[in-house]
Amino acid sequence: MSGTSSPEAVKKLLENMQSDLRALSLECKKKFPPVKEAIVLCFRLHFTKDNITNNTAAATVRQVVTVVFERMVAEDERHRDIIEQPVLVQGNSNRRSVSTLKPCAKDAYMLFQDLCQLVNADAPYWLVGMTEMTRTFGLELLESVLNDFPQVFLQHQEFSFLLKERVCPLVIKLFSPNIKFRQGSSTSSSPAPVEKPYFPICMRLLRVVSVLIKQFYSLLVTECEIFLSLLVKFLDADKPQWLRAVAVESIHRFCVQPQLLRSFCQSYDMKQHSTKVFRDIVNALGSFIQSLFLVPPTGNPATSNQAGNNNLGGSVSAPANSGMVGIGGGVTLLPAFEYRGTWIPILTITVQGSAKATYLEMLDKVEPPTIPEGYAMSVAFHCLLDLVRGITSMIEGELGEVETECQTTTDEGSSPTQSTEQQDLQSTSDQMDKEIVSRAVWEEMVNACWYGLLAALSLLLDASTDEAATENILKAELTMAALCGRLGLVTSRDAFITAICKGSLPPHYALTVLNTTTAATLSNKSYSVQGQSVMMISPSSESHQQVVAVGQPLAVQPQGTVMLTSKNIQCMRTLLNLAHCHGAVLGTSWQLVLATLQHLVWILGLKPSSGGALKPGRAVEGPSTVLTTAVMTDLPVISNILSRLFESSQYLDDVSLHHLINALCSLSLEAMDMAYGNNKEPSLFAVAKLLETGLVNMHRIEILWRPLTGHLLEVCQHPNSRMREWGAEALTSLIKAGLTFNHDPPLSQNQRLQLLLLNPLKEMSNINHPDIRLKQLECVLQILQSQGDSLGPGWPLVLGVMGAIRNDQGESLIRTAFQCLQLVVTDFLPTMPCTCLQIVVDVAGSFGLHNQELNISLTSIGLLWNISDYFFQRGETIEKELNKEEAAQQKQAEEKGVVLNRPFHPAPPFDCLWLCLYAKLGELCVDPRPAVRKSAGQTLFSTIGAHGTLLQHSTWHTVIWKVLFHLLDRVRESSTTADKEKIESGGGNILIHHSRDTAEKQWAETWVLTLAGVARIFNTRRYLLQPLGDFSRAWDVLLDHIQSAALSKNNEVSLAALKSFQEILQIVSPVRDSEKPETPPVVNVPVPVLIGPISGMSRPFIRTDSIGERLGRYSSSEPPLVTDELEDLNLWWAAWNTWYRIGSESTKPPITFDKLTFIPSQPFLTALIQIFPALYQHIKTGFNMDDLQKLGVILHSAISVPISSDASPFILPSYTEAVLTSLQEAVLTALDVLQKAICVGPENMQIMYPAIFDQLLAFVEFSCKPPQYGQLETKHIANAKYNQIQLFAPAEWVALNYVPFAERSLEVVVDLYQKTACHKAVVNEKVLQNIIKTLRVPLSLKYSCPSESTWKLAVSSLLRVLSIGLPVARQHASSGKFDSMWPELANTFEDFLFTKSIPPDNLSIQEFQRNENIDVEVVQLISNEILPYANFIPKEFVGQIMTMLNKGSIHSQSSSFTEAEIDIRLREEFSKMCFETLLQFSFSNKVTTPQEGYISRMALSVLLKRSQDVLHRYIEDERLSGKCPLPRQQVTEIIFVLKAVSTLIDSLKKTQPENVDGNTWAQVIALYPTLVECITCSSSEVCSALKEALVPFKDFMQPPASRVQNGES
Repeated sequence: MSGTSSPEAVKKLLENMQSDLRALSLECKKKFPPVKEAIVLCFRLHFTKDNITNNTAAATVRQVVTVVFERMVAEDERHRDIIEQPVLVQGNSNRRSVSTLKPCAKDAYMLFQDLCQLVNADAPYWLVGMTEMTRTFGLELLESVLNDFPQVFLQHQEFSFLLKERVCPLVIKLFSPNIKFRQGSSTSSSPAPVEKPYFPICMRLLRVVSVLIKQFYSLLVTECEIFLSLLVKFLDADKPQWLRAVAVESIHRFCVQPQLLRSFCQSYDMKQHSTKVFRDIVNALGSFIQSLFLVPPTGNPATSNQAGNNNLGGSVSAPANSGMVGIGGGVTLLPAFEYRGTWIPILTITVQGSAKATYLEMLDKVEPPTIPEGYAMSVAFHCLLDLVRGITSMIEGELGEVETECQTTTDEGSSPTQSTEQQDLQSTSDQMDKEIVSRAVWEEMVNACWYGLLAALSLLLDASTDEAATENILKAELTMAALCGRLGLVTSRDAFITAICKGSLPPHYALTVLNTTTAATLSNKSYSVQGQSVMMISPSSESHQQVVAVGQPLAVQPQGTVMLTSKNIQCMRTLLNLAHCHGAVLGTSWQLVLATLQHLVWILGLKPSSGGALKPGRAVEGPSTVLTTAVMTDLPVISNILSRLFESSQYLDDVSLHHLINALCSLSLEAMDMAYGNNKEPSLFAVAKLLETGLVNMHRIEILWRPLTGHLLEVCQHPNSRMREWGAEALTSLIKAGLTFNHDPPLSQNQRLQLLLLNPLKEMSNINHPDIRLKQLECVLQILQSQGDSLGPGWPLVLGVMGAIRNDQGESLIRTAFQCLQLVVTDFLPTMPCTCLQIVVDVAGSFGLHNQELNISLTSIGLLWNISDYFFQRGETIEKELNKEEAAQQKQAEEKGVVLNRPFHPAPPFDCLWLCLYAKLGELCVDPRPAVRKSAGQTLFSTIGAHGTLLQHSTWHTVIWKVLFHLLDRVRESSTTADKEKIESGGGNILIHHSRDTAEKQWAETWVLTLAGVARIFNTRRYLLQPLGDFSRAWDVLLDHIQSAALSKNNEVSLAALKSFQEILQIVSPVRDSEKPETPPVVNVPVPVLIGPISGMSRPFIRTDSIGERLGRYSSSEPPLVTDELEDLNLWWAAWNTWYRIGSESTKPPITFDKLTFIPSQPFLTALIQIFPALYQHIKTGFNMDDLQKLGVILHSAISVPISSDASPFILPSYTEAVLTSLQEAVLTALDVLQKAICVGPENMQIMYPAIFDQLLAFVEFSCKPPQYGQLETKHIANAKYNQIQLFAPAEWVALNYVPFAERSLEVVVDLYQKTACHKAVVNEKVLQNIIKTLRVPLSLKYSCPSESTWKLAVSSLLRVLSIGLPVARQHASSGKFDSMWPELANTFEDFLFTKSIPPDNLSIQEFQRNENIDVEVVQLISNEILPYANFIPKEFVGQIMTMLNKGSIHSQSSSFTEAEIDIRLREEFSKMCFETLLQFSFSNKVTTPQEGYISRMALSVLLKRSQDVLHRYIEDERLSGKCPLPRQQVTEIIFVLKAVSTLIDSLKKTQPENVDGNTWAQVIALYPTLVECITCSSSEVCSALKEALVPFKDFMQPPASRVQNGES
């Protein structure tokens, strides 16, 4: 065509050609001649000067090229079915050799080859005639062919050859200017000027490269490596901005194709000597992003100094591109990255996941465009995000497939046929290989890219000011972390997590966990990307973020406050999300995650509440946490997510769960370390979350229980109270939840699990903090209330917790523990295993011993009583179960070859239970507190009393020796060593009674109680105890205890000891009266018959003591013997010896006296003496004189003991009353018992009578001479002053009023003598003489006796005794046994009748007369009982009597009488009686013996002499008195004598003359002159008497007879 032809014509031509082409393409199946001329023509037209022609020609060319290739495709379609032998390609020796190609294919080949030639500026081979060609157009054509017909190149080797040999070298050659160019480098250094990169070509080249890599990567592996390396280089900071931009766009295209990236990795990174292309791409992106921040883009200098620091909205005039967009006067922020003053906006460039390029599409631009600020950054940013998204979704997808395949193969693995099994094995191994290969690729991809990704993402995260961008970055980090976790790449996983964690915390926050992990070691290392050094930039602190919270850092010494920005909160949410969704792959990095969360929670001021959930709460110290409303609304959400995070731990596998628990534990340990040494609020995050985790994993609690509770127990021991409290809260909540959880199998069938759950509760007992123990006990209480019925084997642990409370742990603890115990005893005894009952007893006992709270101790004793009652009621069941258990244990022990060891072995187990109970009560009986001792003692003896019948017979041995005697020993020891100091008050305002105001007195009460209890058991259970082998030894021990108590220096104890003594002696026979059998006595029962059937039975559980049952209780080996009499006697003699020792010791007077001297009390002595009669009944057969002697000593000493003047008003009757004290009564009773026994006893006993008389007579003497008690000065009761007022003055000692006692003794003597006067012993032992001798004392004292009644009684007694005794004496006159009695009797009469004591002045006349009558009675006795029997009586005695009568017959004058009284006081009656007696015995009608005549003569002689004396004295007095009358008494006396003379003479006349001695007559007549001289008296009475006296003398008026008459020759 000529160049002159009009453009219209050309255009027309081209249009025709286009339409032809269309037709051609429609009929491309038909063969038609080559089109190369048309193509050449079009090309040439394209390069004309005319625009329209150019454009039309260009379009036509494109169409032609397309048609050529479409023809080839169509041709291939036609021949597809014909299989042809491939012809070997002869290398590239001949470029034109395309003979193997079909015609259309040949055209296409030639056309493509020429295009390459033309672009390379070489001559074409086929399109001959082509003169010119632009590279840009050529590259576009090449790109379109490659892009539209990739299958042509992939299916035909010729075409592949073209790609390798032509296209790739061409591209590399054209790239060279771009590679060599350095922006800003001086050209002087290089010899040849460097060609500048040309935008259109460069951009088209990159497009071609993109297509090559995308479509033909598999053919061009090596070439692609070069292309990719070039691409990476284009990102360098010294390349032009536009070049870097298009390079990033190209890279973006690969980033959205994860499979392609995977191929890169497999082909390069995984080969040994290859470039690590994939890693370099990622690193290059990282360095590129970093460089954008470090080097401000030259194109826009304005931006570098505008830091966009007006985020708070200050009005600043800024260039339009500085990120401020003015809207309605306000300022809104564009999304951007900002880092150290560099501000880069984020542009929205593409939809996620598609790489839509901007600059790679600018085919019409010749000059490089200006790149808007932030474009490159935005593309690079998207590259990273798409890269992460692609890789992770691809790998996770493949991982998922692998896992499901594994699942299905394992499921199918159970098919029956063998052949399929083999196939399965085959497929499984293939699959395994495939998986190993895949896993290697995945790991390599992650390992290659994670470092660069993390560096870039961390930087972007720090620089991001846009929430959406931040969200994307965090999401990328999260997915990478999760992927690394799934692949088990720990380092990379931790690094990503660390990055998120750091983002969550305030800048420069000192958190050790994050600084010590691997990620941190990386963060300060620089690593190189193709020689460039890229630093991991540490986050900058000045990113302009909205502050949403201010709080305190969690540190030992918090300095100031820290601020949380909204970005921190965003990161926190990501972290929560990570933990929530990917907890299973976190492994050890839980540590990082939780540490960070803990710090955030702390800064935000979230505090744990029940169940471990965190709720917003005020910070306790320091400046309070300040939260903006924005974050306030977020807090509940965060708290909720936190809780959900731990709830989701139930879906974790066991290993992951352990990682979580370990992380929480080590976090907690850090918090504990931090809380040491200060009492600040500790961080409770870990503890709270351990609790939450435990609670949601109850279904598999076993696997985490030990580490979980082990750690919480450590927390419970922490010195910081809040920390401890939460540890305990968590632990107890877990235990309670564990027990209530519905396990499978249930706890009742899984004892091991139950014990595992309860064990930490027991371990808490080793912690000393009271608040922890309180929590522990509250937990126990709740467990009891909710689970008590189903504890089963857990009981020992639970009871152990209660029992572990020590005395020093405070009242509230003890109280709570005790509440638990009370609940157990009231509600749960029947539900627990019987083997635990002993523990209950021990625990209850231990509470009794706690001295914090008396009420608890007392109540616990009550509980022991309740427990014993329970044992009693459920006895049979308990016994069966215990025996079963015992058998099992015995068997185990035998298998192990050890001895079964339990307390009180070998008693049967049920008895052991009782013995433990008794032993516990026994311990409480010696508690330091009196109230406890008292209560325990009462309970112990009541229990033994009420339930003792349940014990096996042999067990009683243990009860006696190990329980009762052991207790007695301890009580005795404590009592004797107790303090005598006065206790002022009983705590608080309680006053103590004076009888309990010293420890000694308080112990005394205990001693009393214990001794009484033991004695009662010995008494009531004697039938059980006596058949035991060593009863007599036990009896001795008991007596020893009674003796030491009785001799203690405490009235209360000593008295009680005697009461106990009395109790054990009241035993009439081994059977108590109330239970005497109705059947004949046991002796008659044929024992073996009874025992036969019963011995095999289990023992009865009924409270009864019938004989049959009692026999049944004895084991067959020891038949119940009827007590041997002899043994019994030995027991009684032992008792007598004890009694004697008590008596002699207690009544022996002390050597010295002071105010503290102990003198036994009256009640004690009374009780002592009262024991004797009962005791005597048993020993009387062997009771001899020695014993009687011993008894006498004790009786005498006891009676002699004085009493304190304090006590006397209560014991003594008033002095005038004649009443005996009970002691005196008892003494007399004792003697009475003796004398009665002697009376009915055998002959040989009667020798004891004199000893009894001696004893009684000694008592009689007390009437005048009270006994002395040692050297003690006693006052007479009448003059002892009762010193009630001087309370603390030493008591004076008062002798008792012995008169009534002595008088009663005297009565007893008389009665006894009446009965026994004739007994040989009584006669031989001169009892009568002793009686007289004893009575002589009061008789001689007469009016001087302490009591008037005494001498009167003495007289009457003497008269009675003599009336009995004198006949006996007369009987034995010849034996001389009574010889010594007569002088004693004479002296006694003498002393009484002529007493030296003066009657009291106030004696009335009637009284005097009564007393005179007594004297008269005595004289009557003499006249009736003695004188008539003078011939049996010694002469001297009769002489003494006569002298006495003579003395009595003469009036004895007393000058003290008044005139009026003289009459009476002269004892006229008495004198008269004496005189008459004298007279009577002067003339005995018959003189039967010379002795009698002698009495008469003596009496007469005395009488006459007496008359003579009286008359003489009267005459004398009368003469001297003159006119004065004589005293009345003298007148009376003379009258009496005168009357006596007349009587005498009358008597003499009546007497037989031969009876009258001549001497007597001479004496009578000699009276006459004296009588005559009396005539002168002035008293008429005397005169008349004189007249009467003189008249009888007329009979003597006879003339004197001759001497012969008188017989005197």
